[in-house]
Amino acid sequence: MSDKARKLFGALDLDANGTLTREEVITALRTKGPQLAASGDLPFWALGDADSSSALFDAADQNGDALLTLEEFAAVVDRRFGWG
Repeated sequence: MSDKARKLFGALDLDANGTLTREEVITALRTKGPQLAASGDLPFWALGDADSSSALFDAADQNGDALLTLEEFAAVVDRRFGWG
């Protein structure tokens, strides 16, 4: 698991409870995404609309419980963003 994935997870975890909901991912990427991309913590090409954020969530939700753990999240973003 990359440090970048850990940092991005922390930035998206708006309520700091250690898991991500679909709404958190969509909201956080919409509000924080440009700043995260500008600081190098998110690829610019990963900025997208709510449908793109929702698709990222679905790809990461391995067990279908509608919550992402750091492990689930990192497995997808490290591979997709080339961080692994």
